[in-house]
Amino acid sequence: MIEKLKQAKAASKVLGIISVSKINKALENISKELINNLEFILKENEKDIIAAKEKNISKAMIDRLLLTKERIKSISEDVLKIKEINFDIDKVLDTFTTKEGLLIEKVRVPFGVIGAIYEARPNVSVDIAVLCLKTKNVCVLKGGSEALNSNKAIVKVMHQAISGILPVEAITFIDDTNREKVLELIKAKEYLDLVVPRGGKNLINFVVENSLVPVIETGAGICHLYIEKEANLDKALRIAHNAKTSRPSVCNAIETILVDEAVAETFLPQLKDLFTKSNVIIKGCKKTREIIECEKASEIDFATEYLDLIVSVKVVENFDEAIDHISTYSTKHSDAIITENNKKANDFLNLVDSACVYHNASTRFTDGGCFGFGAELGISTQKLHARGPMALVEMTTYKYKIHGKGQIR
Repeated sequence: MIEKLKQAKAASKVLGIISVSKINKALENISKELINNLEFILKENEKDIIAAKEKNISKAMIDRLLLTKERIKSISEDVLKIKEINFDIDKVLDTFTTKEGLLIEKVRVPFGVIGAIYEARPNVSVDIAVLCLKTKNVCVLKGGSEALNSNKAIVKVMHQAISGILPVEAITFIDDTNREKVLELIKAKEYLDLVVPRGGKNLINFVVENSLVPVIETGAGICHLYIEKEANLDKALRIAHNAKTSRPSVCNAIETILVDEAVAETFLPQLKDLFTKSNVIIKGCKKTREIIECEKASEIDFATEYLDLIVSVKVVENFDEAIDHISTYSTKHSDAIITENNKKANDFLNLVDSACVYHNASTRFTDGGCFGFGAELGISTQKLHARGPMALVEMTTYKYKIHGKGQIR
C-alpha cells in the first residue's frame, strides 16, 4: 500500500500542472466508459449482492450496494454534469499590495492527495474520483469489503478512461480488505493531505480517534423531523413519509420524529397508517404508545442511525423540549421543522446546530446534486474546513503568491 501511496503523491505533482481541457476530456471519457462497460460492472456488482444476501445483510443496506442499469446511467450523467461546471481551480481569490510594495495574490489550490474511506455504496467511487480530478486532487479510495468487486470494476473502467490523458495513479484504489490497512492509511501523513471517512459512526469515530492526517467528518446522520403544533399535518405526513422511506439506507433519511403533544392524537394515527403501508417499524416513547400501538423506544433507539425502515417517535411537550432533544441526539447532519409559524421556524433554523436545517421540506435534499453542486465528497458534519455538502470549492484550499522587486525586511 505504501508503494501505491508514493505513486499517488507523485501523480499529484503531475496533475497540478495539467490543463483543464485534459481534465474535462478525462471526465467525458469516464462517463462514456461507464456506459460502454455497463454489463461488466453489473456482473461484478452481482457478486457483491449475492455475498451480501448470504451474510443476511439488511434489505436497506443491499439497496445501498445495488447497481442497476438506471443507476449506472445516472452516475454517468452526473459525471458529465461535473465536467460541464465552469470551475477555475487556479482562481485568484484576492489581490493586494503591502506598504513595502509586495504584490500578494491569494490563489485557490487543491489539497493534493485525498484519502476516502467509505462503506457499501459503489457509486461513491465515481463521485469522489471525478470531484477530485475536477479539482486536480489525487484520490486514494478505500471502499468497504462488501463492495469490493463493484469498486474494483468501476476503478478499472475509470483507469481505462483516463489512460493516456492523466496519470492513472490519480485514481488509486486500495483493494486489500484487511482492516489494519485502514489504520496504516490514516497514519500515512507523509503521503496524504486529507482523509474523509464516509460511513457509520463506528468507522468515523475510528478514523477521527486514530488518524495522523487531517480529517473531515462526514456521513453519520441521526436526522430529526419536528412536527410543531402549528404544522400543516397533510404536509407533515408527506414530508415524513418521503424523509423516511424514499431511501432509508442513506444518511439524510430521518431516524426520529418529534411530535408536539398538541397535535399528537390527530397526527400519530395517520402516521401509523401511512408507515404501516410502507412497512416502517415505529418505536415510540410512552406517550406515543398511549396513542398508537407500536414498539417501545429506548434511549439507545434515539441515539441510533437505523439506515432502515425503522423510526423512533417521541411526543414532546413544546418547542423547547424538541430543541433540547435534537441538541442531545443529533449528529449535526440535517434536521427539519414542519410549521406554519414563521417565528418558530426561524427560531428552529437559528437554534439547531446542524449543517443543514429545514423548514417545511424533507431532509432528503441534503445532497450535492440537489444543492446544484454536481455531486459531493460527503456531507461534512463538522465546522472546519467545510460544512454540509462538500463539493468542488470545499475540496480546495489556498496559498499566497507574493511578487517582489528585491524587497528585504
